[in-house]
Amino acid sequence: MAVEFRILGPLEVVVDGQVVPIGAAKHRTLLACLLLRANRVVSVDELVDRIWDGDTPHRSKATLQTYVMRLRQVLGDPSIIRTAADGYLITVDADHLDLLRFTELAAAARATQAGGDLSTAAELFGQALSLWRGQPLVDVPSDVLHREEIQRLVEQRLEVLERRIEVELSLGRHTDLIPLLRAVTGEHPFQERFWGQLMLALHRSGRQVEALEAFRQVSRLLGEELGVGPGERLRAMHQAVLRDDPGLAPPERAPRPPTRAVPSELPADLVDFVGRREVSDRIAQRLLAGDTNTAVPLVTLSGPPGVGKTALAIHVAHEVSSRFPGGQLYVNLRGYAPGPPMSTVDALTRFLRALGVPPSQIPLDVEEQITLYRSCMAGRQVLVVLDNAAAAEQVRPLLPGSPGCAVLVTSRDTLLGLTALQGARPVGLDALTPDEAHGLLTEMLGARAVLAEPKAVRELAQLCAYLPLALRIAAANLANSPGVANYVARLREGNRLDALVVDGDDEAAVHAAFDLSYHALKPAARQLFRLLGLIPGPDFTVEAAAAVASLRLDESQRLLDRLAAANLVQQHSPGRYHLHALLRLYAEQRTEVEENPGSKVIARSNLAAYYHHASAAASNRLSPGSVRLPVPGAGFVVTTPSFADHFEALAWLDTERANLIAAVAQAEETGPLPAAWGLADALHRYFRGHRHGDEGVRTARIGLTAALRSGDRRAEAVMRQALGALAWDQSDYDEAVDQLSLALAYYREMGPDDALIEALTDLGGVYGERGDLAKAADCFQQALKVAEAVGSPAGLATTRFKLGTLKQALGETEASLPLLEQALAGHRALGRRYDEASCLTNLGLSYQELGQYEKALACMHEALDLRTELGSSDGRSSLLDNIAAVYLDIGDLAQADEYATTALVHARETGARRAEAHALISVAWVAARRDDPELAVRRFEQALSIFREIDSPALEAFTLIQMATMHRMRGDRQRAVELARRAIAVCVPEQHPTTLEQARKALELALND
Repeated sequence: MAVEFRILGPLEVVVDGQVVPIGAAKHRTLLACLLLRANRVVSVDELVDRIWDGDTPHRSKATLQTYVMRLRQVLGDPSIIRTAADGYLITVDADHLDLLRFTELAAAARATQAGGDLSTAAELFGQALSLWRGQPLVDVPSDVLHREEIQRLVEQRLEVLERRIEVELSLGRHTDLIPLLRAVTGEHPFQERFWGQLMLALHRSGRQVEALEAFRQVSRLLGEELGVGPGERLRAMHQAVLRDDPGLAPPERAPRPPTRAVPSELPADLVDFVGRREVSDRIAQRLLAGDTNTAVPLVTLSGPPGVGKTALAIHVAHEVSSRFPGGQLYVNLRGYAPGPPMSTVDALTRFLRALGVPPSQIPLDVEEQITLYRSCMAGRQVLVVLDNAAAAEQVRPLLPGSPGCAVLVTSRDTLLGLTALQGARPVGLDALTPDEAHGLLTEMLGARAVLAEPKAVRELAQLCAYLPLALRIAAANLANSPGVANYVARLREGNRLDALVVDGDDEAAVHAAFDLSYHALKPAARQLFRLLGLIPGPDFTVEAAAAVASLRLDESQRLLDRLAAANLVQQHSPGRYHLHALLRLYAEQRTEVEENPGSKVIARSNLAAYYHHASAAASNRLSPGSVRLPVPGAGFVVTTPSFADHFEALAWLDTERANLIAAVAQAEETGPLPAAWGLADALHRYFRGHRHGDEGVRTARIGLTAALRSGDRRAEAVMRQALGALAWDQSDYDEAVDQLSLALAYYREMGPDDALIEALTDLGGVYGERGDLAKAADCFQQALKVAEAVGSPAGLATTRFKLGTLKQALGETEASLPLLEQALAGHRALGRRYDEASCLTNLGLSYQELGQYEKALACMHEALDLRTELGSSDGRSSLLDNIAAVYLDIGDLAQADEYATTALVHARETGARRAEAHALISVAWVAARRDDPELAVRRFEQALSIFREIDSPALEAFTLIQMATMHRMRGDRQRAVELARRAIAVCVPEQHPTTLEQARKALELALND
């Protein structure tokens, strides 16, 4: 999905080529604030100030979060707007935000102007100005924003416009500029700099009288409007025009330099080069524009072996070669090749000969060679391509010293020394995209072969991990192969790295390319690299690497830096690394060859211990006491992250989720088995609380398999309880009852404890939701007795909360209040903030039922603020819907619609089917109250369909009662009677007595109306 933003004019958002309207004014203001600071965090306080122009409403931060959620929905990609510790930031590049593109083009134009290429500078200035569509953000209603930000943008545009006109004047285009300058002086009459340029353009065009009239016009305007006269520069221009100063004449063209040797050393471009468009353009742009007046653009292109660095460098060099009339120098420095790398003397000697220096005049001393080389390059525009460099020391002597030249370096190493000391602009290169890989295979194999076996070709690209070297080797081998599918089968079933080699050509092999980089490492770095192949997830941290290799953190960081510099691992975000797919296979192979079985067991056990300890610490920070199984000791000192608050704990779990799931699976497959169920238990509450139910089920099932294999009955019970609770969340009531009953059987054998209490309350919750309130009450009463017997504060708080919700379901609202208040106090004392939010929500429901709407909203908004602060999605949809219901009761339809719609969107995003249906009912009531019965009926029917789908007769009956009530209120007595009777028929008397009573009352009202 491509999302483009335009703010240099009215605010526009373009998603996949279609303009998407941002209807709400405050949503536009929020988006504008983020885009003006693109890729930087904008604090919540600053956003609030600009969105509400200093008139901050109550609960502004919660409202702001709702606005952010709405924007994410419009954009279709939640990752574009990210949440930071104290604010939000929008991540976007220059290709997708006109302001960044404008800034980038203007900088390139200034640098090109300083380098003397005025024609290109004029073109770049023009491209930058063409991005403007009018007054920036003219449709964004924020006085603060326009006062503090928009004026600054306008000044930037005027500065670029002035520069463009200055360049055009230097190119002798003065006559063409007159209409533009007249328009600009009319639009900005007090900008004296444009009047001066207009006078100069008129004078150079032989229109001296008009130039003098322009001065009189601006003098009169300044005097009448501002009470001042023209400034010194404008007066000086006036005097120069009066005396026809020769200094105002157009500049003469510079004489052509004498002809010199023009090297053209680039190797041939690949005829089948495909893809890499974005990175090609980025490299070209950086080569064509220096950062300062005297700088030589230096670009370092680095990436893992086989990724296509040389091919890309040569391709880009050919594309920009016409912009370097002084020629192109190329040398393979052989930094990663069999044998020694090329020496500085050899490289300089080659370059000096190419530049026309006779061999007899090339000095022997390397310093003298460097001086002569830089003298020869002075005044030339030469592109230098230094391929396959091993280190910065190889490159530095070959850098020209004068502007006009540019240097492109390729290396497997990142050459950070060049970035630090020479100002190099690093560009990292990774594997091709799937589409690019498919395109390369199409070029090499031919369209007919690709169309004949499309599925096999796609799998071939995947097995080659989209690495250009591997793809080219595979295509070469297919020249003598009976078909793509057969070749893919051999790759899939055999040793993939050994198969990706061209017979008879030792250099045309993936493993040979990897070997060169691997053996260039020192022993400690080699060992860490191969052990990284044992980490099962998609990425890893310094801590995980330290665990798998039994290293101190500082050692782990140092060695990872070395591996990243060698492009054997990639640091894809701060502190996070990953291995390319084929490099992971290579690391696994090196582990099999060089590590004994015992060392692999230790590495996996230490990694599992790290993940288990860290997950337990994070989960207990989120919800104290949520980890039910003991966390065992480790065979080494486990360095776990320290979580200052729940934000850090939640952020860690969110980031590591995929790795932790993979670690559970690895522990069950290769051991240690206790880590499988221990990790699953540590993650259980997090998965439930943040709508990752499917992943929770997957890990709990793996944990259960491990527990059954080992015969650990307590672990089995904990896993079954987790599966039961997750099934309840997904409205799979039969599965929930089965699993929780099995867990209860074990807990009863072991005697009363918190686990028994939790299982009883979970089972009671399932029964309650199914409408079997008698069984629910029995479970809760049993749980309360156990909690009182063992003196469990957590158990008492939980069971009182459950009993309070049961009282609500039975219609005993007054009786629910003391139970819920006691539960709230208990959870607060224990620091269980998620449970505190649940208590506040249900207290609000009781106050609503009693008609105490102010108290109801206070409780519910406090719960919403708490869930927002905790970053919890669990129950959020239902809570938003509850708030909507209160606003419906007090007749505030606008607020009811806002909260009900937000609840519906959130429920659909998180897959909360039950909450989605409840939100649909609230949306239906808003429609009914707005006299739109057709929409109301559609929403009621959608809710009814969901409750049938999840097999909840009580909620199906509840929906039918709501529909009957609406039709009765609209005077459709016959339809109301029909719906009430359907509700009665759905209810099972012994399971749904309260709902049945409500249905009978609805029927009675309809009959007597």
